[in-house]
Amino acid sequence: MSISNRKKEIIRIAAKLFKEQGYRAVSMRDLAKALHMKASSLYNHIQSKEEILSHIILEVAEEYATSMRQIQNNDSSCKQKLKLLIELHIHIANKNSHGMAIVQKDWIHLKKEMEYYKNLRSEYENSFYEIIKEGIRNAELKEVNPETILFTLLSTLNTLYLWIPKKTELDIENLKKELPMLLLLGIAKTK
Repeated sequence: MSISNRKKEIIRIAAKLFKEQGYRAVSMRDLAKALHMKASSLYNHIQSKEEILSHIILEVAEEYATSMRQIQNNDSSCKQKLKLLIELHIHIANKNSHGMAIVQKDWIHLKKEMEYYKNLRSEYENSFYEIIKEGIRNAELKEVNPETILFTLLSTLNTLYLWIPKKTELDIENLKKELPMLLLLGIAKTK
């Protein structure tokens, strides 16, 4: 296994342990044991536990930020943009539930990358909020407090990582159709 592949494996196993036990509860010894290696050998591949945490969180945050910019820059309606954002959350929760869990629970343990992460998160939430406000202005969405809409959507979407892995027979493509429909019907203005 090459060093880069070994590092990916270390990060994958660490993400699983961090999700199950919490970042602070997992020691380098715990991680080494799960990888069937000596703790001292881990340092041949990584500098610290914080490096792993930063990698996991920033990978997810950057995927959200990059996708948000693409969605914002397309010429779709606001309702279509919101649908795409809902599908994005489903996609990430399905492919990386460990990473999403860590973003939600353990971001407060970031040190060096804290400001960068907060900026990515703020940029994402502000962009989401602006799409909602534009949808209200364009009469695509009901005239409801946009903060309430944002809170409702993000509360649901940011907890998908808890729900999706428990569903053994979940049809993700069907979820990508149903969840936007359910969430957006509650805020979509009828004509």
